[in-house]
Amino acid sequence: MKILRFVTLLLVVLGALNWGLMGLFQLDVIATLFAGPQTTVSRLLYILIGLSGLYQLVPLLNMLASDAEDEEAAKSAMPYNRTAYDRDRLR
Repeated sequence: MKILRFVTLLLVVLGALNWGLMGLFQLDVIATLFAGPQTTVSRLLYILIGLSGLYQLVPLLNMLASDAEDEEAAKSAMPYNRTAYDRDRLR
């Protein structure tokens, strides 16, 4: 599973770099390396990059959910200037 995460993250980075080069220099590295955007290899690589992006959404959503839980925990934590007696009395 660790290898799958590494490969998908690598493909996402490759796709991001390709889009960056497209934006800056109108250079499609994948199409250049594999003789055009319509070749089977290029299209397969584009599909794998897209699927890798979808796969990497899961860790992103987990991280966002974890951050939301951390914020809730921080809000419910007792402030430093109150004692346990004050906290219980205010409830």
